[in-house]
Amino acid sequence: MSHLLKYNHVSILQEDRIVISDLNFELNKGEFVYLLGKTGSGKSSFLKTIYGDISINVGNAEVCGFNLTNLKRNDIPFLRRKLGIVFQDFQLLNDRSVYENLVFVMKATGWKDESKMRAGIMDVLKKVGLEGKESKKPHELSGGEQQRVSIARALINNPELILADEPTGNLDPETSEEIFKLLKSISEAGCSVLFATHDMLIYNPQKGRTLNFENGKVMEVK
Repeated sequence: MSHLLKYNHVSILQEDRIVISDLNFELNKGEFVYLLGKTGSGKSSFLKTIYGDISINVGNAEVCGFNLTNLKRNDIPFLRRKLGIVFQDFQLLNDRSVYENLVFVMKATGWKDESKMRAGIMDVLKKVGLEGKESKKPHELSGGEQQRVSIARALINNPELILADEPTGNLDPETSEEIFKLLKSISEAGCSVLFATHDMLIYNPQKGRTLNFENGKVMEVK
């Protein structure tokens, strides 16, 4: 089986400090994997290497057909089109409607046809359960709805992999469960998901593989 993501003896450094050493990991299409560990254990640093925010100089790594070891700056926008990123703090544009937030991302990634953009937006809003909310501003939505918008934004380019960095960190337990189920259903439809969390209430080992981040090491929990 061809791997969507493969890390071979990778060490991740930030400002010459080793955050994670000797990371080995393979991810296949449609897999859901938990990244479990305390705040500061390196989960976010790992995700940043995947979308080209932290460079990899030790070991070999590839994702979605891109070689991440010594990744060229010019390749980063093309790599990111194959990824969807969901942040803890939503990172929505507060002065724009839900629709305009999604248009902004689409234009930034090369969409031009207005009718195709509209169809794409209506499709992702339906997938995340936000039909009829396209004219709302973020402040008019609940926290859970805002996170659904950011998941819609992550889905807009039909990515191969979604990186969810503490996506339930600012949400109450019931809403967290809804967001988790939404991301799980996205993986079951064929898009891989890496779900970083330190929240043991949301964690269910039956629902996905687990990478445990602790003391600069990453171990798969068997």
